[in-house]
Amino acid sequence: MITGTIARISGPVITARNMTGSRMYDVVSVGKAALPGEIIRLEADEAVIQVYEDTTGLMIHEPVENTGVPLSVELGPGLLASIYDGVQRPLPALYAKSGNYISRGIMVPGLDRDKKWAFHPVKKAGDDVQSGDVIGTVQEFHLVHSIMVPPGVTGTIKTISSGEFTVVDTVCILEDGTELSMLQRWPVRKGRPFIKRLDPEVPLLTGQRVFDTMFPLVKGGTAMIPGGFGTGKTVSEQTLAKWADTQVVVYIGCGERGNEMTDVLTEFPELTDPRTGYPLIERTIMIANTSNMPVAAREASIYTGITIAEYYRDMGIDVALLADSTSRWGEALREVSGRLEEMPGEEGYPAYLATRLAAFYERAGRVICAGSEEKTGSVTIIGAVSPPGGDFSEPITQNTLRIAGTFWALDANLAYRRHYPSVNWIRSYSLYLEDVEDWFSEQVARDWYQFRGRAMYILQKEVELQEIVQLVGPDALPDKEKVVLEIAKIIREDFLQQSAYSDDDSFCPLEKQYWMLKVIIWYYDAIRAAMRRSVPLRQLLSIPARSEIARMKEQKDLGRLKALSDLVWEQTETLEVQTCSTAA
Repeated sequence: MITGTIARISGPVITARNMTGSRMYDVVSVGKAALPGEIIRLEADEAVIQVYEDTTGLMIHEPVENTGVPLSVELGPGLLASIYDGVQRPLPALYAKSGNYISRGIMVPGLDRDKKWAFHPVKKAGDDVQSGDVIGTVQEFHLVHSIMVPPGVTGTIKTISSGEFTVVDTVCILEDGTELSMLQRWPVRKGRPFIKRLDPEVPLLTGQRVFDTMFPLVKGGTAMIPGGFGTGKTVSEQTLAKWADTQVVVYIGCGERGNEMTDVLTEFPELTDPRTGYPLIERTIMIANTSNMPVAAREASIYTGITIAEYYRDMGIDVALLADSTSRWGEALREVSGRLEEMPGEEGYPAYLATRLAAFYERAGRVICAGSEEKTGSVTIIGAVSPPGGDFSEPITQNTLRIAGTFWALDANLAYRRHYPSVNWIRSYSLYLEDVEDWFSEQVARDWYQFRGRAMYILQKEVELQEIVQLVGPDALPDKEKVVLEIAKIIREDFLQQSAYSDDDSFCPLEKQYWMLKVIIWYYDAIRAAMRRSVPLRQLLSIPARSEIARMKEQKDLGRLKALSDLVWEQTETLEVQTCSTAA
């Protein structure tokens, strides 16, 4: 084992001498307190190390021991419903060891060594296996957890056992003597292997109308949610974590306030997945590195989360990774970079900020998994960004924009008006729109794309008309343009606005979204058709069906929703008849 001594201490960064033979990203034990750290620079016999705990009290000449292995996470049964810190130490286990105030230098395995799991083999002696092949299964809550052959291992099964085992017990032995357990380790900074990346063509459904219908995201895609303070980033991330159409959710609280993570911890066990009926916490893994925790561990938390997500992806599972927020992660990079005395880039961030962001988001994807069996899994990354003052021109937002496929821009003015989700429909966009058009046409309706496009046109037209209204007032507009303003208002308030706290509206099925939008567009068409027959706009906006449209969010009966579109036409035609009779 390589052992050196501390030569310099600068906050979370230390320099150790006599470290010849060390490799980049090796994990080290620092000082008498055995603080965990990672080598991030090598110069001659000196190693620069970022320490994942508070370095207060460390002294020059204290020992530094190189473990010889890179920073890795433990992968296996027991990850679901867990809460870890940035380097995969389970927080409940740390609390049990040291109480409310976590002592330094405590290392706890990421997976419980004592818990036994019922292992059911799906292979038998004599079978040939390769990396990624499933050799058995374990029931982890409602999820069938596949026990896979680790990457780089190939051979013929000599013996395979059935029964209850801990994660470190040997369950399978290959002809060459290789022993396989249910536990794998994988370095966090290296993506797990797969066979082929697939095109993004399957939407990630969230039950949120503004996300699913207006700016869709795909499984294996990337999205960013930038927004200033109080615009609802965290609520949006938590809403997506609750309702996203994935079997597993990895939620990374990266540099956020402790009370926000507390909300997640207390709320998720009480919520039920609308698709499976099981508690949401049973499909969730949380990584908490709050703002008062060591800054270097915050930098690692992102990689810990994405590696766990890739592990479940390799089983053929769809995973959503939510990072809240990547701005705090960028700030951690900036602080460590400053300690390293690197040449600063824009706003003090390191020059390699864009590279690091791209490397992280590039690990998203929908792939054909490794192994001889056919498996398709995906990792979708949704990152919140907290630009100071809501300024989207700052480096984190701009560099993420170049990578993310969907841009959900949160608007402080909408949040101020209590319009949630406060997604600005003019600034937001989705690059996946054409990719999912066929899927929506086949699974929802052929005219989905058409209705969505017409709604966007009305919203954009409203912005143009509002400029005129501010100059000359609304009365100067002709009726055909006044109706655009009215319908745009209906789209905004009765379709895009959605309550995360309403039992009836917090999750909106895709079919209901389609019919809600269809009713609004048909109402628009009915008004324009009636206006051509000289029916006054004021009367058309006062038909009884208008109030039914305003209550569509609470309508659970899809049949009544479909009937509403016919009702709109009937009532407008009745008005036409009355108008013609009066004129005659």
